[in-house]
Amino acid sequence: MDWNHYRFRSLWTLSAPAPTVYGALERIEEYPLWWPQVREVTRLDDTTGIITIRSLLPYDLTSTLREGRRDRETGVLEAGLSGDIDGWARWTVTRLGVHGCLAHYEQEVDLRKPLLRLLAVPGRPVFRLNHAVMMRAGRRGLAAHLEAV
Repeated sequence: MDWNHYRFRSLWTLSAPAPTVYGALERIEEYPLWWPQVREVTRLDDTTGIITIRSLLPYDLTSTLREGRRDRETGVLEAGLSGDIDGWARWTVTRLGVHGCLAHYEQEVDLRKPLLRLLAVPGRPVFRLNHAVMMRAGRRGLAAHLEAV
């Protein structure tokens, strides 16, 4: 087992139409407005940016995002990551009921930040919890953001 390799899955049920949620998720430069753990996003061009995240643990993770797949019709947004974490992340937004949707988040990454690699074995449960806290806050933040718009 590679202790520095992670697969994450999250499902966000939201009370907003799928196209509205997709629109919010594709505007990554606005994530810091509603997602507290996304500290900064800097666009480099139309398909590339730098993201800095920090959840409960006292460390920042900075990675370059490169747009992969962007398909409004199927609700898919995918990006490659390189930096403190390397791998990919994907949102798939689908209609749920009459007025809601499901935002399915998938991520597969390898830790590259030296300190985190050093703490790979004892830190793994804490790193997973840290990610879960971040995702819960993101869902709450996006739901509140969509209600305010």
